[in-house]
Amino acid sequence: MNKYLKLILSILMDLIGMGSYFIPWLGESFDMLWAPISSGVLYLMYKGTEGKVASVINLIEEAAPGTDLIPTFTLTWVYTYLIKKGKKK
Repeated sequence: MNKYLKLILSILMDLIGMGSYFIPWLGESFDMLWAPISSGVLYLMYKGTEGKVASVINLIEEAAPGTDLIPTFTLTWVYTYLIKKGKKK
């Protein structure tokens, strides 16, 4: 998958995860449903150690109340394609 397509999908997934803030009636019940789904998608999108660690962090972040504003997918993209890539040089 192209890294820029992955960035767009990451932003979209983060926006879906923030849905409980944008649509008040969704609330925390949506987060309990969304947490394992988003964790699995994150694991599939980012292979290796990054995907494993990020999916666990995402599961905790989505399930914990008040933490939906953390863009876990986008932060994983930044780490994978900007920070980690910069360390290899």
